[in-house]
Amino acid sequence: MNSFFDFNDLFGDFDEFGKRFMERIQKEIDETEKAIKSGELRGNWDIKRIDEPGVKGYIIQGRFWTNEPLETFDPFEPLRPRTRKPLPERPLKLSEKDSMEIREPLTDLFEEENTIRIFAELPGEEEKDIKLDFTKDKIEIKGKKFQKTIDFPTENIDKDKATSKYKNGVLEVTIPKKRREPKYHKL
Repeated sequence: MNSFFDFNDLFGDFDEFGKRFMERIQKEIDETEKAIKSGELRGNWDIKRIDEPGVKGYIIQGRFWTNEPLETFDPFEPLRPRTRKPLPERPLKLSEKDSMEIREPLTDLFEEENTIRIFAELPGEEEKDIKLDFTKDKIEIKGKKFQKTIDFPTENIDKDKATSKYKNGVLEVTIPKKRREPKYHKL
């Protein structure tokens, strides 16, 4: 039976690549270790070889130009049982400055035959704090935490008839397009 692919040739190339790759990594690690021992790489260095069933490799830790002690690192620490340390009350707490930062909301604009619809994600905003400012070819959406200016794809809009609704953190703005009156030519 003839096969379009010879899988032995195909995967044999991967095996050869893997072998050459590991040889190159080993050479780089040996050269790094030699440079550390000779003093060429100055600083505080620690090299640990990992050679356990199913896990082989190295951990190289160091700092350039410092004599501070290295932090201990155990690659198997997550697998070992340990006592739990209490977590901080708010581990991902933002600074006051960052929490006051004005952000750009995620938005989508859809141009339909007779309308333009804009959807803006404004999580945490209160409806009373959302302001819409129209110009000839743009709309600006402002809130306490969000602000974004969006260009309209056409100037043919009737901003006086625009409507909006806000539900579950999503603002929907609907802007009708102006009706174009057909132009008549004198014959």
